[in-house]
Amino acid sequence: MGMYLNPGSAAFLEALNSEIYVDKTGLIAETNALIGTKQKYVCVSRPRRFGKTTALDMLAAYYDRTQDAREVFAGYEIAASESFETHRNRYDVLQINMIHFFTGKKEVGEALAVLEKTILREIRREYECLDNETEWTLASCMNEIFAVHQRRFIVIIDEWDCIFREYPQDKEGQTLYLDYLRNWMKDKSCIALAYMTGILPIKKYGKHSALNMFDEYAMTGAFQFARFTGFTGEEVEGFSKKYNMSFTAFQAWYDGYLLQDTIPPGEREKYARGEYQPKTWHIYSPLSVVRALRTGYVQNYWNKTETFEALKVYIEMNFDGLRDAVIELIAGGRRKVETESFQNDMTTFVTADDVLTLLVHIGYLGYDSLTEEVFIPNKEVSDEFVNATRTGNWEEIRRAISASEKLLADTLAGDADAVSAAIENAHLETSHLQYNDENALSYTIALAYYSAKQYYRTMRELPSGKGFADMVFLPLPRFAESHPAMVVELKWDDTADTAIRQIKNKQYTKALEGYAGKIRLVGIGYDKQTRKHSCVIEEG
Repeated sequence: MGMYLNPGSAAFLEALNSEIYVDKTGLIAETNALIGTKQKYVCVSRPRRFGKTTALDMLAAYYDRTQDAREVFAGYEIAASESFETHRNRYDVLQINMIHFFTGKKEVGEALAVLEKTILREIRREYECLDNETEWTLASCMNEIFAVHQRRFIVIIDEWDCIFREYPQDKEGQTLYLDYLRNWMKDKSCIALAYMTGILPIKKYGKHSALNMFDEYAMTGAFQFARFTGFTGEEVEGFSKKYNMSFTAFQAWYDGYLLQDTIPPGEREKYARGEYQPKTWHIYSPLSVVRALRTGYVQNYWNKTETFEALKVYIEMNFDGLRDAVIELIAGGRRKVETESFQNDMTTFVTADDVLTLLVHIGYLGYDSLTEEVFIPNKEVSDEFVNATRTGNWEEIRRAISASEKLLADTLAGDADAVSAAIENAHLETSHLQYNDENALSYTIALAYYSAKQYYRTMRELPSGKGFADMVFLPLPRFAESHPAMVVELKWDDTADTAIRQIKNKQYTKALEGYAGKIRLVGIGYDKQTRKHSCVIEEG
């Protein structure tokens, strides 16, 4: 067993022995299906805190030919797969974390030389067929082993994209690195599977990609790897019951990453006709969920692992439309983006969409591939956006959020005049947004009620009765007795009385069927002629 060559199962056993472990061994069946095919090159990008390293340790434990991992995986999902015995412990495994080689080095070439020397030293200790006369490279060494012993390699690389953080301005060094990876792995029969993870998908540059043999599985399209990207909603719900904690609180704080599965062959014609919806997985950050389960506190753990200063750098970039997009997103809205122009690094941005696409890849935004829209996924990340706007030229955000606690108190007190005045002020604060339809009005209202996220789960366009309620505020379990649920209807260029009548006539309170507490009905109108807001508040 070596450090990089055939590292064994010790690291994965630590995950299995932990108090909280979710069975993700089904991932192995997906990688087994790719071994020895043209699709054997896999690049899985996902944010930090989403279990990338644990997945790699699992793959190493399964494929490492120096181990017998039958008992390690006994009782887990992969053990029931037809491919379990076919590929179990049949390969030489190279497991490499690129950070080990690139952190602290002066030049990319120097880092690559150290990598070659280190890995070659381990391989040559294992194989006597490698004479001392030949100047072996890692690629030629692996080819020789395959030719003599007919042994193929599983190459597992973590943090493949660290070079774009360690050398963000070194375009020449980045190109050298990408070409190195291509020359090492492309069209090599000695490689049975290459599985790389990082934050970014494969780098694009010029008219081609140096690593165009890799298929990308990212937060914009995880496909068959979707349910292995993090914890699914079903898995978190199971843990919430086991630990006697509120699943609703987990949803509010950590839910929101939406990843679509592949479409089965038999359903593809239906999908083309709009008659089939692919399976959508609600994905949660494992790190946050595990910490909440272990401590008993559902709260923000994101800021324990990453500073909001990184987010601030991106949202303050000077691109047309970016500022408006950030305000709409903080208010709970969605923004359609074009993700294809993103150059897959941390510095090359041409449009606001490029910045928003990067935020998807690093976890600050969720992405709905069916609508091609981005959104802030949950309260944990929303708090980081608010933290990032506490300084700089975000005064309207600060004032609106500062006033939102009083607005909520006035709403619960039934003070309609105070509520309409507060919303009027919130509108003035965000007046640079296009305020010409009900959707824009909803952004203003959502931002004005930002503090409600402490007490409520907020749902927009919720099916209820004979239509869709604009906004529904359902109190979190620990506030169910002190805070009534709220059904809010918005009317652009109409009155608050009309909004209240619509709530009643279309039976919007049915959205809260099963909820036994008090309900507050809130109608908000905006007159485009007078540019005034009105509000009516009633008991439900």
